[in-house]
Amino acid sequence: MGVQGLWGYADQRPEFFRDVKLTNTKIIIDGNNFYFTFYHNSSLDERHGGDYDLYAEALKRFFQTLSDCNIQPYVVLDGCCNHTDQKLETTKLRAEGHIKSARDLSMGREGELLPLLSRNVFIQVLSKLGVPLVQCLLEADKEIAALANQWSCPVLSTDTDFFIFDLKGGFCPLTQFKWENVSQGRIPAKCYFIKKFCANFKGMNKDLLPLFAVISGNDYSDMKVMYRFVCHVVSSSHTSAYRMEKQATVHSLLKWLSRFQDLKVAMENVLNVLPVSDREEVREYLSSQMQVYKIPERNLSGFFTSGASTTDDIQLRSLLPRWTLAALEKAQLPKTVVDLLVLQRVFLIPQVENSERPNAHTCALPIRKAFYGMILNGQQHSSVSSPGGDGVEAEPCVVEEYGREKANLTMSHVEAAPPHSATGISLEEIEKLPLARRLQMFLEILGVSSSSVEEVPRPLVLPVYVTHFWLIHSDPRPSLQHLQAILVGIAKGSAASSGDVPQERRTRPQQLLDRDAAHIFSQWQATLQISLHLNQLLCRPLEEPEVSGLYSGTFMHQVLQQLDSKATPESLLSGSALVSGLYENLLTAVTSELPLHFFHPKKTDKKSVAQKKDSKSKMSKNESKKSLQHTGNQFAVLSPDED
Repeated sequence: MGVQGLWGYADQRPEFFRDVKLTNTKIIIDGNNFYFTFYHNSSLDERHGGDYDLYAEALKRFFQTLSDCNIQPYVVLDGCCNHTDQKLETTKLRAEGHIKSARDLSMGREGELLPLLSRNVFIQVLSKLGVPLVQCLLEADKEIAALANQWSCPVLSTDTDFFIFDLKGGFCPLTQFKWENVSQGRIPAKCYFIKKFCANFKGMNKDLLPLFAVISGNDYSDMKVMYRFVCHVVSSSHTSAYRMEKQATVHSLLKWLSRFQDLKVAMENVLNVLPVSDREEVREYLSSQMQVYKIPERNLSGFFTSGASTTDDIQLRSLLPRWTLAALEKAQLPKTVVDLLVLQRVFLIPQVENSERPNAHTCALPIRKAFYGMILNGQQHSSVSSPGGDGVEAEPCVVEEYGREKANLTMSHVEAAPPHSATGISLEEIEKLPLARRLQMFLEILGVSSSSVEEVPRPLVLPVYVTHFWLIHSDPRPSLQHLQAILVGIAKGSAASSGDVPQERRTRPQQLLDRDAAHIFSQWQATLQISLHLNQLLCRPLEEPEVSGLYSGTFMHQVLQQLDSKATPESLLSGSALVSGLYENLLTAVTSELPLHFFHPKKTDKKSVAQKKDSKSKMSKNESKKSLQHTGNQFAVLSPDED
């Protein structure tokens, strides 16, 4: 959520804030806003798919600083987009903006895009640190405000809706929360209080602020007729002090509303500017939208103190089996579960990739179909039969999937198709299934075998399965160098995150992004993300890997450049026998079930290619695997006409 133009306006007005030094207090963190803003504010790479290891380290430093200052954080995450569908158009616009940012970044231009697995990393870090966390089933802003008022403590966010809520402990914008400048166990910050804000507008009634937010335009506001009222107010105001149009609009509306002390009187004066024929509809619209800012009496304190459920929404409780409700609230299931059950709709998160190629998420479509099918439990849409009179026919349940086609947001219908091994299994029954059955489902969906991972550490079994699936389903298909870069990154990152070896120092890859490499790596991330979600849905038949140790974008691209410049994995891993051994075990596991000629010698001349083909055809399967392990750069992927 957010109020248009309010951030830029308030940021220029220090009189709205009070300087504070925080210590010995609770603080409520707006989780979705925090993990997004914190990544951007940490000067981390966004062009190469995310430096998750550095992100995790920055998060650990932040929460350690809070602990040093005796500040107890409570993190609240958003859930379902909006089960009433009021924000669909806003969600579409944001998705279009993210697609544009991804394209700009891929072309070397400026842009902001949160890497795909950032939420996963954030949740894992909080879990490891023991930071209290709740994932709401719906949007969290009102829940955050209610909890903060229950405990009379500040809210940490950059969401402008918190300028509208009357918060007893104030609102601390993350940009003004100087956690790296601690002095004597205190964090300097600026804190906003609604009373101080209203004092700058002749003691304006705080109850008018929700009306101001709806008129200005928040995430729910899309009534075009309100534009006429805003134009009327702005045209009669003097706002020369504000150069930016949105800031001028905000100031004009606040000055205009400050003339009224009563909300009903203010609303009547808004309606009087509009045509008579529109007034009743607008009255209902304004009244309903202002409810967004009504702080509920019920709050999340019961969840944190005794594990009480976060919702009394009858519709949601009827849709969600008890085990999924508990897992969702603990952020042990992805929030897309609620989107699927309530709306049958999913927005695929854009990544930096080659926008001329199909969406990188296409690689993982078979996994998503199965994931959707297991959640929706074979729900059927009925359709009228043909005139032959065979009765009502059942059509498979479908999901609206919003993704990218070239540089445009598109929607497609994806069939929800559970795997054969899950036939007749309801969402409620998954938790009760034996471990072996749940593992069987996972292996069937990814098309892998458990026999290939005997030498792989348990936390890396899932990434091995993901990497095998990625090799088979990616388009374009990865080369051996892409596979080597992924496995070198996993081996080094996992060893570093466990403390076995120092963290790898890296340099920025070449300025011009290899867009096809970015695309191939994005397909790997898309496969990993949905596989993590599937594993959670199946109640973790596989140990969940630490995501921050699996992928570091700048390092992966750097390794790929070195491999393309004739380096070998052995030379890149020569500093540690432990990491080198792990790499070889990973490579053996990933390639053990690949077709014999999956990788092909690079074309030099027809004679040498023919000789290498003939040589490889005489090799046993085990010898081929050994060759893959010990040959540096002499292999490339088969092109379609050579396969």
